[in-house]
Amino acid sequence: MKYTPLFRIWHWFNALVVLGLLGTVFLRKTFLSWRTNSEILMTKLSEIGIEITVEQAKMLAKAVRAGMWEWHIILGYALAFSIIFRIYLYFKDNSIRESFSSLDTHKKAVHSLYYLFYITLLFMSISGFAIHFHAELGFSKDFAHEIKDIHELVFNIIMIFTPIHIAGVIIADITNEKGIVSSMIHGKKKENL
Repeated sequence: MKYTPLFRIWHWFNALVVLGLLGTVFLRKTFLSWRTNSEILMTKLSEIGIEITVEQAKMLAKAVRAGMWEWHIILGYALAFSIIFRIYLYFKDNSIRESFSSLDTHKKAVHSLYYLFYITLLFMSISGFAIHFHAELGFSKDFAHEIKDIHELVFNIIMIFTPIHIAGVIIADITNEKGIVSSMIHGKKKENL
């Protein structure tokens, strides 16, 4: 395989976007969880003689993570751009690849997982925009919440795929596909010594 510079740029841009989105979700579910932080805020403020309601604590905790969540939205726009650009590359890129029919069973399975990953990214982008623009689209808050539940569930595919992809590429590079990593970095496979 030989990847064009445009395809390699897309790959690394997409990787940074996906890792950034993973990072914002990780922060949202851990260190910047409004549930955990609202309890901490209530407890600590109470210790210094300031009493606040549960709703006020929730509002403050969400305000603490608002900047991080803005990054999630910005990265969502970047993901949408990346998907559109990937569709363009699918039809216009001149990277040299083996045809699907010529691949062995393992590589067909790997390529099928990539297609599942791309479909997942497309769904995540569309559902993310539907959540963010629910009012403009005429969706009720309840319907947007249902979309959000599905969005978060489907996100697990990305969370599982990403480490498997990284591990699989490293294993392939040190076993039967030497140079696969360097071909994605600078376009040429590393020569075997």
